[in-house]
Amino acid sequence: MTEPPMREPTFMILTALVEGPQHGYAILTEVRRISGGRVELRAGTLYAVLDRLRADGLAEVEREELVQSRMRRYYRLTALGVRRLAEETSRLRDNAEAATVRLRRAGLLLEGGAA
Repeated sequence: MTEPPMREPTFMILTALVEGPQHGYAILTEVRRISGGRVELRAGTLYAVLDRLRADGLAEVEREELVQSRMRRYYRLTALGVRRLAEETSRLRDNAEAATVRLRRAGLLLEGGAA
């Protein structure tokens, strides 16, 4: 059975975790950076997605540490999370390529990608 397409916040959070474990604020910052500021997650959205990713086996808590009397959790991708992110990346690439071919064929997109 094919997995449903990922929502953008899920995709971006998994992408942010590719380079290693991160705590919540670092994930928010990384998502903003890798999206060029286009995706701004709120803390509530982040932790709801992280809870779902954990329940689905795509991410897990690597460790917790106490920082200024507050618990900081570090999340990391699981092997299943890596596989799902790679599948979604391939799906998005295929969709973008299909759209690009049709736009070029219709004369609505130049070779460089500009309309």
